[in-house]
Amino acid sequence: MRDTWPLLIKTDFPAITRDRLDTLQLNLGYLCNLSCIHCHVGAGPNRKELMDRTTMEKALAVCRQFDVQTLDLTGGSPEMNPDFRWLVEQARTQGIHVMDRLNPTIMEEPGYEWVGDFLAEHQVETIASLPCYSKENVDAQRGNGVFEASINALKKLNSLGYGDPESGLELNLVYNPLGPTLPPDQQVLEADYKRLLDEEFGILFNRLFTITNMPIQRFGAILLSKGQFDEYMALLKNAYQQENLKEVMCRNLISVDYRGFLYDCDFNQMLGLPLGDDGQVDHLNNLLESKDLPRRIGVADHCYGCTAGQGSSCGGALN
Repeated sequence: MRDTWPLLIKTDFPAITRDRLDTLQLNLGYLCNLSCIHCHVGAGPNRKELMDRTTMEKALAVCRQFDVQTLDLTGGSPEMNPDFRWLVEQARTQGIHVMDRLNPTIMEEPGYEWVGDFLAEHQVETIASLPCYSKENVDAQRGNGVFEASINALKKLNSLGYGDPESGLELNLVYNPLGPTLPPDQQVLEADYKRLLDEEFGILFNRLFTITNMPIQRFGAILLSKGQFDEYMALLKNAYQQENLKEVMCRNLISVDYRGFLYDCDFNQMLGLPLGDDGQVDHLNNLLESKDLPRRIGVADHCYGCTAGQGSSCGGALN
């Protein structure tokens, strides 16, 4: 797989700093039951990297030390980590809000039938990937049968109360463009999703998050192989909106890899771009010893993906 990092490292992206630490985002490992073409992690069924319980304990200690209110669990498929349930239970005991970036097809895999009931029992916010409401488009991006499995899982979540505004169980969906384009207007697309998923399948959800594909890892390699990398980068840079700098997720988040190393966001983690604070705080161990929050943020050209157009973050559009 060709690496886009040498093309991204030299940048004129503006310097930014971290304002606070609201969210600790933990990548529990790269193991996944799917191998999606847009995946910036390069996750898949054969990946062996998994966060261990000792690292999870340190992350929970960081949450206590810095009064972190939200634990954002990602992967791979986070639920495939053997200690996923232990981590969620411990975090909820500490009063931490837990978000699970759910690949809904995992609920259809043998041995993972527990996922929906467990998430509902512990009032975990689910952020489920469904890159389109079209079966053809989803299966083209994620593999044959993925759309049907996703729909079945979302119905299961609805049956548990997810998506019902009265239940307190929040179900949000994630949209990624199929190719080298910016996402459409989030509010307009959300309205289409809600109407079509309700009409066709009776599925309800709370919000739709549109997320720009980053020119890194598997998606970046595809851009290079098709000769589309330069064109895509020009698209991102030409759509740069300065006001999005105020809202980018790295200003209030730290990303942690499966070994406990720290990054300014999940994308920087995949590029190996360390926390931008001169490398002095590069691991959970250092953060536990530190009294001060790391402020500087590492940037490269891929950061234009978060600030192009309506903006993009783990919580969807920025404006």
